[in-house]
Amino acid sequence: MAVFNGMFPILPGKEEAAREFAKQVTGPRNGDFAAFQKDSSTTRETWTIQGTPAGSFMLVWFEGDVEKAFEHLATAKDEFSDWFRAQILNVTGVDMTQPDDSPPPETVVNWRA
Repeated sequence: MAVFNGMFPILPGKEEAAREFAKQVTGPRNGDFAAFQKDSSTTRETWTIQGTPAGSFMLVWFEGDVEKAFEHLATAKDEFSDWFRAQILNVTGVDMTQPDDSPPPETVVNWRA
């Protein structure tokens, strides 16, 4: 099983929208989120907000089939997936339907007991 650990910029003034997005997926939309995660072969995921002098970032870590997860996120055609992608675009400015040409994060330590 692979892991993804990445950071996404939170647009200026969108920190509360990021928190509300997280509240929705852990609250009223949790069932849809769990089904979405299952369909994308994700077994665990964390989101954290990190403030920095350069602005705030959403740090996302997940475990599963990373390629399948991003493909599912980009192409799923249902109401929840559309809403989910719209929230990401609103909070970060990142359009998850468009391929990212930048290299994936480089893992430099992967320690496990």
